[in-house]
Amino acid sequence: MYKALEKKIKNRTAVVGVIGMGYVGLPLAVELGREDFKVIGIDINPDKVNLINSGKSDIDDVKDKDLKPLVKGGKIRATTDFAVLKKVDIVTICVPTPLSKTKDPDVSYILAGVQEVQKYLHPGQLVILESTTYPGTTEELILPILEETGLKVGKDFFLAFSPERVDPGNKKYTTQNTPRVVGGTTPQCTRIAKFFYEQTITQAVEVSSTKGAEMVKLLENTFRSVNIGLVNEVALMCDRLKIDVWEIIDAANTKPFGFMPFYPGPGLGGHCIPIDPHYLSWKLKSLNYYARFIQLAGDINSRMPEYVVERINRALNEKKKSPKGAKILVLGVAYKKDIKDVRESPALDVIKLLQNAGAQVKYNDPHVPSIRMDNSLLKSVKLTRKLIQSSDCVAVLTDHSSYDYNFIVRNAQLVMDTRNATKNVKHNREKIVKL
Repeated sequence: MYKALEKKIKNRTAVVGVIGMGYVGLPLAVELGREDFKVIGIDINPDKVNLINSGKSDIDDVKDKDLKPLVKGGKIRATTDFAVLKKVDIVTICVPTPLSKTKDPDVSYILAGVQEVQKYLHPGQLVILESTTYPGTTEELILPILEETGLKVGKDFFLAFSPERVDPGNKKYTTQNTPRVVGGTTPQCTRIAKFFYEQTITQAVEVSSTKGAEMVKLLENTFRSVNIGLVNEVALMCDRLKIDVWEIIDAANTKPFGFMPFYPGPGLGGHCIPIDPHYLSWKLKSLNYYARFIQLAGDINSRMPEYVVERINRALNEKKKSPKGAKILVLGVAYKKDIKDVRESPALDVIKLLQNAGAQVKYNDPHVPSIRMDNSLLKSVKLTRKLIQSSDCVAVLTDHSSYDYNFIVRNAQLVMDTRNATKNVKHNREKIVKL
């Protein structure tokens, strides 16, 4: 089984099924298609399937000009029908892994995908989970379901975990040149999964188990969450000390060793950093261990939207204006600059808190034409001189590159800058309030 699959991978006759065609699955499918693999993308959303089959992408990191030739050439097609797994040699599961309201892992999407794989599992097939999850998921949840078929892992089929490392909008590090960590259920599972990724990705790094590979991803994002929590707390300290936190960080960063810069902001956003540490914390609770660093960082980071609103209210009060009824213009609602992804964006929390305080909130984001706030739909307004001048406060929550910050500050009455986006603005700096 191993030699036969290895040969198929090597000569590009292996058919790859990608379950979940979102921010992880679609870029992976494109890289595989570029390397001459035939890819079948599976998604439960028919609109997404139709969009992909027309050669169009709804993902920041996949351009239509890259996807369309692959679709037209028969290298990539999408479907809602899981029955295609009968003809697939390699299955990668790239589905969402959100948290419940109680911050517990929601692995329902993984289980739904695995149950579909189980129906069509056949000898010689390689199954890889890429969705971020807690250590033990592959061995404790996925393996038993697949072995219910009577097939044995490492002998009849292969099972591995390889965490996605997508950073939306990153121009330097993409799916292709970001190293892969791979851990299999058996040594043969590890080897064949690593061999598969080596066909399309610069480097594949082997670890001893699926649990180890699952832990690697959680360490990476917990590291970032904890350090962002630290620098956010430093920002709170600097506010009380009346010191510019951005100046402090820049000065500390001149030390050539022993310091790595992290930057404060209005809160954490995206599909990984606000969520992944909670997966690890949840797992450790089941082992009677309290992950104190993770919990503390989570508390600090989750409070940052409230702090931003407090700073806006304080700045308005200093100008003898009430937060209630104030006209607030929010610039940027994506969770990071120059992308359209609003998942877990702290800007949404800031807007909601401002609205709850009685403020009249409008937003502009060149990448996000509309956002849903509870039961209402907000649409991005055109950024004009008149709009800026008529706003009591302009809050920069996402520092998109397309914004002319000199123009914004020159025309604004007050600017709340949560991203140090106005650092190069030389005039009218008295209007700027920084995080």
